[in-house]
Amino acid sequence: MPDTADAPFFHESSGTVRFWVLVDEKMIGASVGQLALHHCFRPTAQGDDPIDTFRSHLADIEAAVRRRVAQGAIEPVMLREFDLRTPSAQGHG
Repeated sequence: MPDTADAPFFHESSGTVRFWVLVDEKMIGASVGQLALHHCFRPTAQGDDPIDTFRSHLADIEAAVRRRVAQGAIEPVMLREFDLRTPSAQGHG
């Protein structure tokens, strides 16, 4: 079970949320940019908090990390906007 040192956090200088996901019984480090979170999940929001957005969409974000690892990505996994789109939404612009 992760301790507080493993909690997701916003890394201000890189503009990313950094976090860990359990994949095949191993904790994998990953990150996602604040702008990607905003554009994918809260495009109409003003001043949205990246950690709040991250937590609100945790299942989708963790699934994206697992997909990237299954495709051969190595740690640390950097998610892009494209990675955050669900397969059903990818064909809809």
